Amino acid sequence: MLPVFEVKKEMSATIRIWELHVTKRNAVSKSALAPVFCLLALSIASYAQNQVLGEVQFVSKTKVEKTSGVWIDEQYVGYVEELKDDKKVLLLPGGHEISVRQSGYVDFTEKVVVEPGKKVVLHVTMQRDSRSQFPTVTSQVKLHVIPDRAAVFVDDGFVGTVHEFSGVGRGMLVNPGKHRVKIALAGYQVFETEVNLLPKQKITIKTNLVPGSITQAGPSIKKDQ
Repeated sequence: MLPVFEVKKEMSATIRIWELHVTKRNAVSKSALAPVFCLLALSIASYAQNQVLGEVQFVSKTKVEKTSGVWIDEQYVGYVEELKDDKKVLLLPGGHEISVRQSGYVDFTEKVVVEPGKKVVLHVTMQRDSRSQFPTVTSQVKLHVIPDRAAVFVDDGFVGTVHEFSGVGRGMLVNPGKHRVKIALAGYQVFETEVNLLPKQKITIKTNLVPGSITQAGPSIKKDQ
């Protein structure tokens, strides 16, 4: 039989080991639960936001429709295909005017009423503009621009997004001669340059848009021309 003081020592050591085990387990549990609490907080915030705002969902079928630019209340927000998931359109309740544009096509314009916590589904259909004439002799402009979701304007007319004119086998076909090329996106300073192209000439414009204020976006993306 062990002496009394040795028994007390063993019991004390056992208690300390148990306390350490419980402390570690609690620390692990708290660490594991931290992301859960964060997700819960985000979910609650998102739910509260969705009860205030309404969503506009864009449905499109063709490549032309998917790559068309979207203006909401005279402000460019992006192209149709990207406006989903983390870029989905959430608007304050009330009336809004939505315009979808593509070079060579008639503007698709709809007035919608957004309700709190509800979704408006907009089916985008683009019709060719019979007045548009495509050149028989062209020059090509390729774009290497970041971010590639920025809107592209030639001679103040919207022609598409950077993504459409960058990469292998992609380019913007324009009439030979002088043109003003403008690249703009809300939250960035406008990039603008002038080109003078020979027939069948190919050039590449490379730039990174400089972050800035919405006030520096320029009238091209703040007003549906």
